[in-house]
Amino acid sequence: MLKKSIGDPVSIVPLEGLGVDENLFYEEVLVEILDREVKKLRNKEVASVKVLWRNHIVKGATWEAEADKMSRYPYLFPSTPIQA
Repeated sequence: MLKKSIGDPVSIVPLEGLGVDENLFYEEVLVEILDREVKKLRNKEVASVKVLWRNHIVKGATWEAEADKMSRYPYLFPSTPIQA
């Protein structure tokens, strides 16, 4: 049983200026680090950063693993680690 879906016009991203290729793919590029958080688990601590992606609004920022983003985008991180 299918129901009619009504799309939200605010969430539609225009294709112009995105650099979309013929297969409708485009590369997400990290623009800015908005926040940093360290979650304490039982035996370890996990560092996360809130990142703002190109062509997204601040509301669409996501939490990502800090180590992964630091290896891919080292220029966005200061040379000395930030103490939380």
